[in-house]
Amino acid sequence: MKHSVPSPPLEAVYRALLGEFGPQHWWPGRTRLEICVGAILTQNTAWTNVERAIRSLRHARALNLETLHAAPLAQLAEWIRPAGCFNVKARRLRAFTALVADRFGGELDKLLALPAAELRPMLLAVHGIGPETADNIVLYAAQQPVFVVDAYARRFLHRHGWMGLRATYNEVAELFTARLPPDAQLFNEYHALIVALGKTYCRPRPLCDKCPLAAAGMKPEQRNLKRET
Repeated sequence: MKHSVPSPPLEAVYRALLGEFGPQHWWPGRTRLEICVGAILTQNTAWTNVERAIRSLRHARALNLETLHAAPLAQLAEWIRPAGCFNVKARRLRAFTALVADRFGGELDKLLALPAAELRPMLLAVHGIGPETADNIVLYAAQQPVFVVDAYARRFLHRHGWMGLRATYNEVAELFTARLPPDAQLFNEYHALIVALGKTYCRPRPLCDKCPLAAAGMKPEQRNLKRET
């Protein structure tokens, strides 16, 4: 069910955020596999913890599909311990490497070469991979134009009255994909800029007076702020 809320001025939002923060150069990963691993490990934890886990894997020379897939789960969990929930995430990583090994002969590039319409459902069928993780992989590793929705996007959209609290993941994503050109680089930068907005100004206790959106004439709705603070 669609929500009767005003359409956000997405191009103006993008210009304001880009002017404030500049290019973000996302995703922070050296290889496509590292991007996929990071997307799985970042669930329910800060990125600084993921970076520690990635360094642990790199130190163990385990950042290759063969080693990740062959290692005992206990060893895999120990390598990624800094990311938190390490036993759960080890099983999720193993489910992902099993997909690549069993269906694509261990060649990640073959998986990522699938069109998004095939790749995304395949990723969603993997144990522990939800829409946000799948879309991170499709956008950043496969470089295909899907829009990643996270808590930061939901927060600023709701506060400005552009999306209801009960909107589904797909409804929020469609808000962007239906109004912007299907450009992976644009979606990449836009998502990263929203994260910068959420971390810097649109916090749980927001700094609205300093926000670049307010400076550009896009002020939040006070009633929505009151519901969250």
